[in-house]
Amino acid sequence: MTIQWFPGHMTKARRQIEDKLKLIDVAIELLDARLPLSSRNPMIDDILRDKPRLIILNKSDLADPEMNRQWLAFFKGEGHAAHLVDASTGNGVKEIPDQVKLLLKEKIDKQIAKGMNPRAMRALIVGIPNVGKSTLINRMAGRNIAATGDRPGVTKGQQWIKTGGNLELLDTPGILWPKFEDQQVGYRLAITGAIREEILNVEDIAFYAVKYLLRDYGDRFRERYGIDKLPEDLENPDEIVTVMEEVGRKRGCLVSGGRVDLEKASRTLLHELRAGKLGRFTLEAPNTRG
Repeated sequence: MTIQWFPGHMTKARRQIEDKLKLIDVAIELLDARLPLSSRNPMIDDILRDKPRLIILNKSDLADPEMNRQWLAFFKGEGHAAHLVDASTGNGVKEIPDQVKLLLKEKIDKQIAKGMNPRAMRALIVGIPNVGKSTLINRMAGRNIAATGDRPGVTKGQQWIKTGGNLELLDTPGILWPKFEDQQVGYRLAITGAIREEILNVEDIAFYAVKYLLRDYGDRFRERYGIDKLPEDLENPDEIVTVMEEVGRKRGCLVSGGRVDLEKASRTLLHELRAGKLGRFTLEAPNTRG
């Protein structure tokens, strides 16, 4: 299955972001801590150019703690400021204005030296769909001002939003890129819900997720679904189907004759995975796409 999703409003969103660059002081790039590279739009570097940037690893409370540490070290090693956040719980959110202020310290100091009263810092928040931009903005603003949803494509326009810490935010729609050169990226994004499920083969996505979970989090998978024997050959599709059928039976995803409804079982597994019911997980390590 080839995964592509680039609605027309995303092309417009790119143009809008480029038009607003002259108005902002810093960019906040929001990534999913469970898949930081796959959730990083390769067009963003070209769009933002030399703007100061703070990388926020959101949903960090759902990600593997050890991998969180590795990803922070990775981005800092690339010369970026990076910070762990979970917008849903608020963890790490209150530190963001101070992080932005550090990035703009030289500019602010120059304004003060000239006797100027520094104006509010202006930040642009960018990220792919469903990475949590609106949830983060609402946390920082202390009120529900940006539309949120558990599906991609909720934010369609742009708006300036005042927050505490002398910081103003410009929300933008999430934008993907026209073509995934590596289909593994598309599958990882689909697992976390960044791509509309209606256009996907949900069984393919769930089977991909199961292979990964069995490889890196097998004990947790076994415990969650009460499966005694896990497959030894993860490249054998028949063995993955057998596991998914067992998941379906455990969750009551049955049709007439006692057969397992694999589509329903797949949706159930993905829902539980996204909700954190299989524990904290990360789908990729620094410098890898495998």
